[in-house]
Amino acid sequence: MPTAEEFRTELDRIFYEAFHNRQPTVDANAGDLHRRVGGYPSSNHRMPVCCEVMRSAMDSDAGDIVLSQPPKGNGPTLTIRYILPRQD
Repeated sequence: MPTAEEFRTELDRIFYEAFHNRQPTVDANAGDLHRRVGGYPSSNHRMPVCCEVMRSAMDSDAGDIVLSQPPKGNGPTLTIRYILPRQD
């Protein structure tokens, strides 16, 4: 079962790759992130944890926005646009 830390690490990797490709933004999707970390799809998925990690990484002052989300808020269609570079 993936942990919150594993999701954070992989999301940081996505930021790093996009930044080094000189992208001004990166759109992260919860379903894709969970697949990269593992354990999705399955009956024991950790999608709520994945979505919480993605939301906690948002910096609304920098301009990060939710592009799409399922009606209940968490799910594989959650997509967030993050502005690069990230502030620590």
